[in-house]
Amino acid sequence: MHILEVKNLIKSYRDIQAVRGVSFAVEEAHCFGLLGPNGAGKTTTMEIIEDIIEPTSGTIYYKGAERSRSFREAIGIQFQHTSLLNFLSVRETLACYQQLYRKSADTDWLIEKCDLSSIIERKNNQLSGGQRQRLMLALALLNQPDLLFLDEPSTGLDPQSRRYLWSIVEEIKKEGKTIILTTHSMEEAEFLCDSIAIMDQGLIIAEGSPAELITTYCNTNTITLPHNTVANQLGCLGMVYKTNGRSVSIQTTHVDTTLGRLISCGVDLSEMTVHSANLEDVFLHLTGRKLRD
Repeated sequence: MHILEVKNLIKSYRDIQAVRGVSFAVEEAHCFGLLGPNGAGKTTTMEIIEDIIEPTSGTIYYKGAERSRSFREAIGIQFQHTSLLNFLSVRETLACYQQLYRKSADTDWLIEKCDLSSIIERKNNQLSGGQRQRLMLALALLNQPDLLFLDEPSTGLDPQSRRYLWSIVEEIKKEGKTIILTTHSMEEAEFLCDSIAIMDQGLIIAEGSPAELITTYCNTNTITLPHNTVANQLGCLGMVYKTNGRSVSIQTTHVDTTLGRLISCGVDLSEMTVHSANLEDVFLHLTGRKLRD
């Protein structure tokens, strides 16, 4: 079942079309990732879906019907940047935000779910990056939303805090909540998302599960060896390779076969590295490696 459907979404600002006919659907209890380089239109798309800004045209359906006035109370949003009152504690912040909703989750459940018990009396300006992000996630869950928007949830976090936050998001998904995620971390998207749409220049240019995208757009592996290791066997290889004078890179879809050929040529594989294609390779293949602001 699709909990959210976006059909032919367009957003224009005078002579600039930021979103150009975007359509996609999000399945219930899935994590859907919206990825794209800077200026791709993903933030504008998210803000339209969240009912923060108005679209120029297009339709958004929530649970099979066009969004109603109650839509904002039915969703949770973890913004990338949110100002909190420094003089309030974590407990007081939860209580304050709780008053904004007609129905709200049990704060004890939120404190346990987002691991806030050890910092519950701490002031907001005394929180670390990871602690703050866990609090922001708790605030997004206060109204017991079925649909949760996470905007760059782990930006600026150290690896341990990032992984811990991911584990909380995974638990939330297992409880039946649907998540729409924006991130610049391809590792994060590959870890959390069931399906992904990649945007560029206001359009969705690819969509599918992480595995489907990798298989479709970057199904090769790269074997890298030090140049001096294979210098005497390059003629024997009989395969396409690239070299920069320091290393030799061989792209292949059949690693076992290629390794067999290397061994038959007497190549020393002790310093070999094998890079399997991942979502970052797909992203760069589709959007290019040149920075666009």
